Parts: sequence; C-alpha cells; structure tokens
Amino acid sequence: MATRSTPLEVVAKPSATRPPWVQRQLQALLAQRGHAWLLQGPSGLGQYELGLALAQTWLCEQPTASGPCGVCGSCHMVDTHAHPDFVVLMPETVMLERGWPLSETAQKEIDDKKRKPSKEIRVEAMRDTVAFAQRTSARGRGLAVLVYPAERMNHVTANALLKTLEEPPGDARFVLASEATHQLLPTIRSRCQTHAMEWPPEPEALPWLQDNAAAQSRPTPEQAQVWLRAAGGRPVDALAWAGTGLNAKAWAELPAALARGDWSTLTGWPAAQQLELLQKLCHDLMVQAAGGTPRFFTAANLPAAPRWGVLAKWSRELLDAARSVEHPYNPGLMQEAWAARTRQALVSR
Repeated sequence: MATRSTPLEVVAKPSATRPPWVQRQLQALLAQRGHAWLLQGPSGLGQYELGLALAQTWLCEQPTASGPCGVCGSCHMVDTHAHPDFVVLMPETVMLERGWPLSETAQKEIDDKKRKPSKEIRVEAMRDTVAFAQRTSARGRGLAVLVYPAERMNHVTANALLKTLEEPPGDARFVLASEATHQLLPTIRSRCQTHAMEWPPEPEALPWLQDNAAAQSRPTPEQAQVWLRAAGGRPVDALAWAGTGLNAKAWAELPAALARGDWSTLTGWPAAQQLELLQKLCHDLMVQAAGGTPRFFTAANLPAAPRWGVLAKWSRELLDAARSVEHPYNPGLMQEAWAARTRQALVSR
C-alpha cells in the first residue's frame, strides 16, 4: 500500500494486543491489492484482530508496509470506535460485547424493551451499510467496512450486500472475517479474495496467551498450555478458557468427574462452552477408540472409551443440541439432561 510522503520516516506503532502471527499476516495482505477480502478459518485464530488492523491501515493518515501508524487522528478514531469512514457490521450482541456503538434506532428499540439484541447481522444494518458505501469519504482516505463474523449474515442480509461487494462504489473497501466460511453464500465467497488464517506455532502462541490472559498474575507456561490444549491450539479461543478460571488440575480431572456425574467445575460456564467441552471430550474418546492421539485431553486422563456405537450416538445428540444452544427453553433442565446423558455415555461398555 502506498504511504503518504512525510519529512520523517513513519514507523508503524504495533498494537499492544495484536498477536505476532496476526501482524505477520497483516503485512502480507497489505502487500496485495483488493477491495474485498474474506479472512477464513476456525475460531480463535485472530480473524477479528486482522480484519480490524487491515481496515485501520486503509484509513490511516500515515500507513506503512507493516500496518497503521497508531498515532494519527484516524487511528485514534478507529481505536475509540468513532471513525466517520468506518462501519463495523456485527451481530448486536457481539457489538455490545466489544464496545461498538449501535445505531440510534437499534439502541432505542433495545432500551425500550421492544426487542433483545440480535445474534445475527440484521438486514436493516446491512442496508444502512450499503447506503454508507455510497457516501464520500469524510477524511479523504476512503471508506472501510468490517463484517464479523460474516457467517452471521442470513440469506436476506447477505443478498443485500452482493451487488455492493461486486461493484463497490467509489473507494469503499470491505473485509469479511469468518469462522465458518462454509455457511456463507457461494456468491459472497466468489466476490472476495480469500485468505486462510495462519495457525500460530505453540512457542509463539504461549507467550502471547500468558501476556493477555485475564489473571491476577502472569500464568505459568504449563497453565497456558492447558488453556491452549483446551482450545485445540487456537490462542484467542484459549483466552475464553482462561476466563473460566480453569486450572491444569481441574482440566485433567474433568473426564473422570463427569463420568461420576460431578458437574461442579462447569457451574457458571455459559451453556455454549459447556456443550463445547462435551463435544471435545466425545471427540477425543472417538479418536482414542480408533487408535489415534487425543487432541484436547491427554490419553491418561480419559476413561476407557465406550463402544463406538455409543459414542457415535452421543456425538449426534451433541450436534443436535448445538443448533439450539443459544436459545434454550430452560437452561437448568438442559444442564441436568446433559449431565445425566454424559454420565450414561461414559460408563457404557
């Protein structure tokens, strides 16, 4: 990307929270041209961080080959979620979690209890974004749109974006960040240049996880490794496991505890994270039964694998539960049912 001439050499100021593997990919993407990027890969690899850094660089007043300067007025407005040429398109629940302001209309509807924050990207927000893309840049660096997670667009919302994505007006650029690209419309995927997210090596992921884990003191490498293992090697997801207070001893003892019907470690976890744990345990038992190496737990911590038929049935039940986990009818009863079914599956022989 071309940089603006200045009397002094401009050195990009790296973000304090930008993972090193994200920084590496940012530099690679900035060396390429494109008005619409699709960042794809499983959760926890830094799609949001990379998409945000890419958009911030496009809008930066003094961008460099390594990213945004981090000190100009434009960078400050992106950091404070107030840039007039930047739109972040996310489910309202995600926007609230990440501190992005909702539109006045949406905020009023939620404040007036007319509806709850949406867990999908609403078509109304997409239509506002399409109108935004027709505008003239307020600061002269073009317009930027970040869509995350892009798979939260339903078909109506995605179709509203298609024409603008294919033929963006003026100098608007888009970055779509997805954690489940297969759920996107083929027509959306075909209109973007794709970038597969890099899996960071453990020696790079562990120090970053130690530095960013929400703990009173810096966790040990051994503790960070447990979180990373629980997340399947994905560091950003590992931060969520760190937030549960999970320690190495509790993780090692979890399979045996669940086999006894002891659900105490999971108390207070969000339902989605409880279900994710059960799916990981089922996965490792199936791998072990097939003679493979478990991914999330060590073989020594797993109970003897039940019959394959029992595991296959349990896996299908967990997959069915995942479709409605964000809309449980009764969370307490659901948890009791999971606990009973888990114990039943683990003691079957």
